[in-house]
Amino acid sequence: MRHRAAFLQRWEGLLVVLLAVTVVYNALNAPGYMTLGNWINLFQLSIEKIIVALIMTFIIINAEIDLSVASVMGLSACTAGFLYANGTPMEWAVVAALLVGVAAGLFNSFWIGVVGLPSLVVTLSGLIGYRGLAYVLLEDRSIGGFPQWFNRLGQQPLLGPFPLALIIFFVLLVFAIIILQYSGFGRYVYVIGNNREVARYSGVHVRRTKMILFVTSSTIAALAGILYAARLGAVRGDMAMGFELDIITMVLLGGVSIFGGSGSMWGVLLSVLIILNLRNGMGLANLSGHVQTGVIGVLLILSVLVPNVAGTIQAALKRYRAQRMETGSA
Repeated sequence: MRHRAAFLQRWEGLLVVLLAVTVVYNALNAPGYMTLGNWINLFQLSIEKIIVALIMTFIIINAEIDLSVASVMGLSACTAGFLYANGTPMEWAVVAALLVGVAAGLFNSFWIGVVGLPSLVVTLSGLIGYRGLAYVLLEDRSIGGFPQWFNRLGQQPLLGPFPLALIIFFVLLVFAIIILQYSGFGRYVYVIGNNREVARYSGVHVRRTKMILFVTSSTIAALAGILYAARLGAVRGDMAMGFELDIITMVLLGGVSIFGGSGSMWGVLLSVLIILNLRNGMGLANLSGHVQTGVIGVLLILSVLVPNVAGTIQAALKRYRAQRMETGSA
């Protein structure tokens, strides 16, 4: 654990350097880049993904994955739009959309926590199934014309220069740091991610912990979907399609191991800042959205490969030193 912690610190140090280089490049090439308004705009353009990345950090540290989050975002937004278009007051449509997220989380957690199916299989099925339900609700239509109060929540500042979604992110970030890094539940998340069987024999409620995580994941994804609908002012069946790639990249690039058991919310926050600034820099360079997505995909691959290659090299060096010590003592 000590070696892992030391490596994580070095990884976070590398992220700080990468972030500094990206910020300096952008600042030199874009007048007004360092203004508060521009930074708020940076967050606002990807705020829904960032919110979901917070709970995804818990999921992956717990040695699980949730591929269905983007589809839950789309389904919840489409549910709200469908109900509003059919005469339901927007307030109740939003409540129903959140309940859809809770239901999706309960469905996922039952198969993962109770039945014991792999989360990869269950949430991949959810990715397809929940997206299909969104298309069933709206087909190829786009629904808009939402009440002004709803659109304002997603498009205009609520507290000073900060919009509602950004305020929600900062609140959730504080809670996430406290729970993951300083609470008993956070320790359970790490212990289960390191070794599920050891955690079970140690008296940790593995099933309950996993169910809480997956219900929370889908509920927060539903909230992010509603915020996305408010920001766009309209909903479609393909809303948030592909968002899971960026979300998982944010978490893994932040130093969270794909195998679970290690990582921190601070690393994920640094990763978020890097990805937001990279996208901004690529936009300044007039690179297309497809190229930007490709770069994010490469980052996802590197964020998985580099820590594991570094771990292999460390293990090889330890064996080499041990052999030299044995040879010297002989």
